[in-house]
Amino acid sequence: MPLDFDSAIREAVPMPVDDEITSTSPRLGPDSLIWKYYGDVRGLLGFQRIAGTENCIEQLGKAVEDHSVIFSDTLGRARRSGPPIMKTVYSEDPHHWGRTVRDFHRPIKGTVADGSRYHALNPELFYWAHATFVDQVLYVTDTFIRRLSHEEKVQIFEEGKTWYRLYGVSDRGQPQTYEEFLEYWEQMLDRFVPTRTIVYATGYIRKGVPGPRRIPAPVWRILSAPLNAFIRTVVVGTLPPQMREVCNLDWDAKKEKRFQRFAAFSRRINPLVTRLPLRALYLPWAYDAWRRVGVDPRPLMNTPTVVPAR
Repeated sequence: MPLDFDSAIREAVPMPVDDEITSTSPRLGPDSLIWKYYGDVRGLLGFQRIAGTENCIEQLGKAVEDHSVIFSDTLGRARRSGPPIMKTVYSEDPHHWGRTVRDFHRPIKGTVADGSRYHALNPELFYWAHATFVDQVLYVTDTFIRRLSHEEKVQIFEEGKTWYRLYGVSDRGQPQTYEEFLEYWEQMLDRFVPTRTIVYATGYIRKGVPGPRRIPAPVWRILSAPLNAFIRTVVVGTLPPQMREVCNLDWDAKKEKRFQRFAAFSRRINPLVTRLPLRALYLPWAYDAWRRVGVDPRPLMNTPTVVPAR
């Protein structure tokens, strides 16, 4: 297992790793499950899970508060952050994009409430941010696309290790097996706190989606009712219980039942969804990558992967 998180993260020491990059350096490709599922448009159903779980850890939430424009341009920040990470998986030069993402974080440092320091490139903090992306692939695929076998979950975790190496940051904080990852994930959930960042970022759930200025408030309340109902059932349903608690998001057995019904329906219609045009099924960076390699992943979407014996 990695070093103790609470003590290691307080070292606040950046630990970039600049290995020599060659044509044989590890990268992800069309034979990977992460390529197959990460860029699927249904991944957007997990947007609040990935953004929220990241920012429920005090040091990461404080880093976003101190160094980003989330409070003034929430959607803009998401649009700027997402593409470079997506290109780390799908571009022709993933090592370049991985190190670009890493270098964005070089100046991000500061202190938290108890006076201890943080640095975005401290391995424990940087790996936690990455772990939420691995979780997104695992969770969204298994919940909304199709059930994954244990072997496939192990494969996605192992591919996630290759993905992490593309960033060029020490892997000191990384679990080495899928079972260790599950244990690590549960321990991290128990560290969740209501950071200012995450409380602000989930305000639209508690208060309702804000409406355009040109639409009168009474009219918007009526128009937005179905959207808010969807968010408070499906979006909140994707969140770990620990996050719902620290964000004061209402949940009960009735909502859980509705959420599970929606998830089951989503999995059931997967054979129909995967008949959509490739451009409609994948986000642009993933679509471009599949076209570049000349592979159509749609026939594979409903076929469990056979993991070779080791």
